[in-house]
Amino acid sequence: MPTHAIAVEEYRPESEPYYHPVRDEVSLFEAAAAGRIPLLLKGPTGCGKTRFVEHMAWRLNRPLVTVSCHDDLTASDLVGRYLVKGGEVVWVDGPLTRAVKAGAICYLDEIVEARKDTTVVIHPLADDRRYLTIEKTGQVHPAHPDFCLVISYNPGY
Repeated sequence: MPTHAIAVEEYRPESEPYYHPVRDEVSLFEAAAAGRIPLLLKGPTGCGKTRFVEHMAWRLNRPLVTVSCHDDLTASDLVGRYLVKGGEVVWVDGPLTRAVKAGAICYLDEIVEARKDTTVVIHPLADDRRYLTIEKTGQVHPAHPDFCLVISYNPGY
């Protein structure tokens, strides 16, 4: 088990999270999700990036997996790891793997805070390949058709 905590939130909004569109961001998000194109949200702290993603998860009726990125985040924190459970060593999927398999929206908040050796795992998910390779198991998981990758960052940090 890691010695540091990874902040991961998984949920499906039951009621509509309040969001007031500023321009055409709702239709742009819907078009990107339908076209299986990842999204990058950029803006200062408190401008509504997370609220917008929560609203879109509700609007598209998809589960939302949010990972707060930081410099201690490892690739294993995202994709999964082997753990000892009940005397057995078992593989436990990480939040990114669960999102890829379930067709969730995976929101990687503050992606620039994560190390480069961690973010490299998202490269094949962020282009037309749309798959996740798990080196420790030798598995390649094609993304569910509804999987949507959303990353954000605050400029100037």
